[in-house]
Amino acid sequence: MAKTPPIPRSILITGCSSGIGLCVARGLADRGHRVIASVRRTEDIACWPHGDIPVVQIDLNDDATIDEGLAATLHLTGGRLDALFNNGAFGLPGAVEDLSREALRAQFETNLFGWQVLTNRVIPLMRAQGFGRIIQNSSVLGIAALPFRGAYVASKFALEGLSDTLRMELKGTGIAVSLIEPGPIESRFRANAEAAFTRFIPIETSIHAPAYRKQQARLSKPGPAAPFTLPPEAVLKRVIHALEATHPNARYPVTFPTYLFAALRRLLPTRAMDWVLLKASGGGKR
Repeated sequence: MAKTPPIPRSILITGCSSGIGLCVARGLADRGHRVIASVRRTEDIACWPHGDIPVVQIDLNDDATIDEGLAATLHLTGGRLDALFNNGAFGLPGAVEDLSREALRAQFETNLFGWQVLTNRVIPLMRAQGFGRIIQNSSVLGIAALPFRGAYVASKFALEGLSDTLRMELKGTGIAVSLIEPGPIESRFRANAEAAFTRFIPIETSIHAPAYRKQQARLSKPGPAAPFTLPPEAVLKRVIHALEATHPNARYPVTFPTYLFAALRRLLPTRAMDWVLLKASGGGKR
């Protein structure tokens, strides 16, 4: 028996210049959904290669571009928006003691504050429709901390907490909130993290300079970032379910480390879990 095609949904996706965002935009469009992709920079729009997927500019650090990008999206969709996939983010390696206010602010502006501004803009639209899907691209580091990743861990832990609260507050409105929790995924994440690392962390003057040099080597090394790395299509699969299922899940783990750490966190005492995470990260070297 042939599968029933999915009901076409309109969806705005942030962070589509590469990696997960681009893969999900292409995959959902191929399934017949009305995808609006967003990118941060005007030059990304100029070289956008997918003529069948409209693209708008949204810089998550700038409320004006969020408003303008959403307005452009709604113009393209006729005023309706069925789903939002919050995805645009970057990682900032570095020890907690080397994180300045500026560094933490930059991490949270992109990874959390901009997401919440955009989400708050679309909730009234979805509430009026009686239907909506808010899909948040979190991380295994939203459920388990690793050394030398404190800024990113903090932003994803905060995202998990906000999303859990929002899900309860929206109960009965027809708006579902889902968290996607990938482990390592093939993308430009390491290249972007290396740029942030160089910009915000005092690499050579820090007490952690020897560890940082190993971090730099890891970030610049070609090939898979870590064991169990999967292609972005693994995330696409979960986003499809979160968008199309009658009853989407609250959480969608992706990759073996996410399943493993989620299970171990429930089973192990804190000190034992710390030992596992330190071993898994090579003491912060991986």
